[in-house]
Amino acid sequence: MPVMTIKVALAGAGAFGIKHLDGIKNIADVEVVSLIGRDLAKTREVADKYGVTHVTDDLNETLAIKEVDAVILCTPTQMHAGQTAACLEAGKHVQVEIPLADTLAGAEAAAALQQQTGLVAMCGHTRRFNPSHQWVHNKITAGEFNIQQMDVQTYFFRRTNMNALGQPRSWTDHLLWHHAAHTVDLFAYQAGSPIVKANAIQGPVHPQLGIAMDMSIQLKAANGAICTLSLSFNNDGPLGTFFRYIGDTGTYIARYDDLVNGKEEKIDVSHVAVSMNGIELQDREFFAAIREGREPNSSLRQVLPCYQVLHALEQQLV
Repeated sequence: MPVMTIKVALAGAGAFGIKHLDGIKNIADVEVVSLIGRDLAKTREVADKYGVTHVTDDLNETLAIKEVDAVILCTPTQMHAGQTAACLEAGKHVQVEIPLADTLAGAEAAAALQQQTGLVAMCGHTRRFNPSHQWVHNKITAGEFNIQQMDVQTYFFRRTNMNALGQPRSWTDHLLWHHAAHTVDLFAYQAGSPIVKANAIQGPVHPQLGIAMDMSIQLKAANGAICTLSLSFNNDGPLGTFFRYIGDTGTYIARYDDLVNGKEEKIDVSHVAVSMNGIELQDREFFAAIREGREPNSSLRQVLPCYQVLHALEQQLV
């Protein structure tokens, strides 16, 4: 039987949109048929490079295209919940980049709409898909490792509102609703236990960016596992997020798709999945769930508890 080609649209031709385009190139029977971006000239440039024929600055124009089966949203955080709803209402499967929303109300509304439509809707909590974290997850599900503590550092150096490509952003990034969302979700997912206690403090608010540049978060799961998360936009050093898993049978340190043990000895994770690219693996899960008519890993239902915790933390920071 021939496999149906999934026709997908991608909204957001910036740094992360390009990561998805690179990943999709490696996935059979998926075609990007529309690219949406606020700067048409730059969006056309990206579209030409990846062979995408339809370019627009209007998501609704793309949603009106009958052949579009699914949409991937790599747009500013503040648009995520509303655009997710628009895709579902248009009858399109949707994958929205992290975070699902910047308010609990927005996240709950999107998750409720997914339940009503029955369409595939997932959020890009990429850490669930990185081979390094998958390797640890496989150890946990096999009963060979239990988390006692996760120690996580999320560090950047930011003085201006620029993206990963050094281009100006049209929106402001946020330590809590964006970067902490990765760890809050991953901790509960890896612990296999809901978060029952969460504390947060933050440093001074930047006078121009209007956001806190430093934050500290403590989490505790129902099974007793704890997590300490430090976040900073002030770190003048290695950038990114570094996860230390301290467990009953070992210690592991994950740096994106790489993994070492507590003695910094490299662990081979090349055979964990069909790719070493977490974004590609995330996209593969999205398209597989569409084909198989099932709930994807990182579905809106599964990640909603993360946004409930973020909301509770935000109340402490007011």
